[in-house]
Amino acid sequence: MSHPKIVYYSRNENEYVLNCLEELRKSLEIEVFDHGQALEPQVDGTEVIVDIGGEAPRPFIDTAKDARLYQVIATGLDHCEVQYILDKGIPLSYTPGFTSALGLSECVMMYILMLTRKVFHSIDNFQEKNFYQPNGRTLKNMTLAIIGFGASGREVARRAKVFGMRIEAIDLRPLESDVSDDIRPDFYGTPEDMDDVIARCDFLSLHLHLTPETHHILDGRRLSLMRPDAHVINVARGALIDEEALGAALLDGTIAGAGIDVFATEPADPERPEYGLRQMIVTPHISGQTDETVRQRCAIVVENVRRLLAGEEILYTVDASMGLGKK
Repeated sequence: MSHPKIVYYSRNENEYVLNCLEELRKSLEIEVFDHGQALEPQVDGTEVIVDIGGEAPRPFIDTAKDARLYQVIATGLDHCEVQYILDKGIPLSYTPGFTSALGLSECVMMYILMLTRKVFHSIDNFQEKNFYQPNGRTLKNMTLAIIGFGASGREVARRAKVFGMRIEAIDLRPLESDVSDDIRPDFYGTPEDMDDVIARCDFLSLHLHLTPETHHILDGRRLSLMRPDAHVINVARGALIDEEALGAALLDGTIAGAGIDVFATEPADPERPEYGLRQMIVTPHISGQTDETVRQRCAIVVENVRRLLAGEEILYTVDASMGLGKK
């Protein structure tokens, strides 16, 4: 493989960003964009942009006038200037949901188990020498509603069915006739069925892209449909939920609890009162960030660079009809 100029862009420097860089450098020569240095000398002549999270601003994109591939390392593109990049004639690729599906699904199951076994209450009781309580709940015959039955939703179904949970899924697409039994939902509906599914579930887990249509898809009205012993889980995108309405529902007991890994604004404010509740689990957007996610996403980048140089079709390209990106 020859060595095109590849620039690695990230707004932050954290463990995930550094792990991706380390993995990519096993196969590619990469220059890391330095926010403290002048823009043009770093980006001029760049053939491949690798953008963690798809958060590069328009001036950066404007300077990448020689780019032949804009590769985003992310599944959600709600932060990305999708149309702006496409209008410049630059092929845009992303890393689809299967790359983080295992991590997301395991995190969902972690939340479900922690909430049903009241882990924070149990830790408090241990410290207070208050043994033999609280009483937990088993998962068998509980209903898990999965909104969005793509890669991560299906991996959640696979794991939840092992625990004996009933799976009810909602998606725009018809369910394939040959879907395997280990992920096949007990009920599969369209968005028109969503209110009924939400009203009867024990756990509600969101697995959607953030678009104008899905923004606040779980709002105050839908939260009010839930049973008071039901829980909400979100490992997808923060703005899928009306966070003010969720906070109110948790504080007034409309719902029993929540496991939340994503927020409309990140970093989120840890002082929000609902985040201190013992029936609320909050984590700092880490559900999809695993060693397997890094490996799979970086493998796509390496393969797309190889394809670019070989004149082959780029994998996982984005087009305007997908309706993704900043609005």
